[in-house]
Amino acid sequence: MRSRDLRAEMSPLLKLAFPLILGELGWVAMTLVDTIMVGRMQEPALNMAASALAGVLFNTVAFGIAGVLLGLDSVISEAFGAEDIPAANRWLLHGFAMASLLALALLAVFTATPVVLGHFPVDKQILVRAIPALRGLTWGVVPLLAYFVLRRYLQAAHQAKPIAFALISANLVNIAFDWLLIYGHRFAGYTVPAFGVVGSSWATSLARLYLMLVLVVALWRADRHKGFRLSATPLRIETEHLRRIWVLGAPVGAQILIEIAIFALVTSLIATFGALPLAGHEIALQCASTSFMVPLAICSATAVRVGHALGKVRIGTGTVVEAEAAGWSGILAGAAVMLISAICFLFIPGIIAGLFTPDPAVIAGAVPLLRIAACFQFFDGIQVVAAGAMRGAGKTTTPLWTHIVCYWLVGMPLGWVLAFPLHLGPRGLWMGLVIALGGAAVVLVASWTRLTRQLQAGL
Repeated sequence: MRSRDLRAEMSPLLKLAFPLILGELGWVAMTLVDTIMVGRMQEPALNMAASALAGVLFNTVAFGIAGVLLGLDSVISEAFGAEDIPAANRWLLHGFAMASLLALALLAVFTATPVVLGHFPVDKQILVRAIPALRGLTWGVVPLLAYFVLRRYLQAAHQAKPIAFALISANLVNIAFDWLLIYGHRFAGYTVPAFGVVGSSWATSLARLYLMLVLVVALWRADRHKGFRLSATPLRIETEHLRRIWVLGAPVGAQILIEIAIFALVTSLIATFGALPLAGHEIALQCASTSFMVPLAICSATAVRVGHALGKVRIGTGTVVEAEAAGWSGILAGAAVMLISAICFLFIPGIIAGLFTPDPAVIAGAVPLLRIAACFQFFDGIQVVAAGAMRGAGKTTTPLWTHIVCYWLVGMPLGWVLAFPLHLGPRGLWMGLVIALGGAAVVLVASWTRLTRQLQAGL
């Protein structure tokens, strides 16, 4: 890979990624605000623990199943790269059809989840708050899936600014409803009760409804000004299109499920240590999730740039070198950003934890976990962008198997041994995450290297 090819690609990649970064940070800011506001209630450790348990269970299932829709990244981006707008519009229609099927599956799962959750070996005071909060998050399932589909189309069309605006402004909606529903207020003689943790979950669902509506308006405006002619798309659902989305997206969804599920399992295991360790874990997890949003946005931009480049190759207006440069530029950018977050987690963990709660016991529980999180930041940035580059090339199974092996066959067992038999507690589980993410980064970089050689050879 020549340095001049990387320099030429870095500018358009970051131009696309920057509004997506703002958008992803806006997305995670909703959860950050929820955690900070809940952390200032009475009994902060207990309420933060309940919010953490409900949030991680919802995110594991919802984002794992919704991840199937990320298969649209490859087909829509390639259609735009080949200047085949009618094909992109057909993929958008079939994306909504797939989202409808996934919504039914999610609603069925979340109907049964509270029953299962009631049997968890967790403090009953945590469960009493966590189960209603999970139900509140379920109201946001349909808007969440619609957002996933709309975003795939808009970012492939290089309409990333509306996505950033939607996610940033959705935070204002979330903050307003958090303030209203968590603490309760009186207006003109009418009292809004304090709903606590469950009020926070309702605020999140309302913010996701707003998010969907903003992207609907953005799509309408893009259609009007760019001439996409969405209204001319035949309203005909073809099984082959749905099958293609499933074939590309199911491994991505499974990969996301596997990746998030390991954090869900870690959260569940730490919950057995009590409310205080779980609250400290929640702070560290929120910080790691926030830093992860930047390479995640770069991952999306990388997938689009790789897909566009390969679409141009298909019609004879581009080269494989452009796709290769897009992938490596994204990986380098993701690694560089995560080095900065690693430095912050390592040297000022107490200041960071203090932003979430004034409780010194909770802060003390978060600080050692933040320092461990610093150790896997670099690897996390590399592995997620490398997986995005491969997704843009339509290769989605390798990241899936990589995460199965590195997370569940290596990292999780070692983390369990460190946490329980060796009595390191939550720190041991987080050390297992370091091992898992380090291994995934090495394997996925090697896989991307092999894939680029195959593309150059015309395989």
